[in-house]
Amino acid sequence: MGTAREVLNELRWWGGNRLPVAVLWYRDRLRPEGLLLIRGSEIVELGRRYFTTATGRLPYYKIERIEVVGEVVFERAKR
Repeated sequence: MGTAREVLNELRWWGGNRLPVAVLWYRDRLRPEGLLLIRGSEIVELGRRYFTTATGRLPYYKIERIEVVGEVVFERAKR
């Protein structure tokens, strides 16, 4: 597994565009459970340090986990 950005780019460009079926768990301190679920189909752009959805620009370092059709393709190491 590479970085979250590398995994998302791979899903978009080299994985037969599997990005729309990906599910991301994103750290969000404003949510009671601490995580926000983002669907790959909501991602508008993959930038250098941030990815963009219709509602905002989010940093890659807050992505905790990425799954594609139930398969974990990225998981941040536990601290």
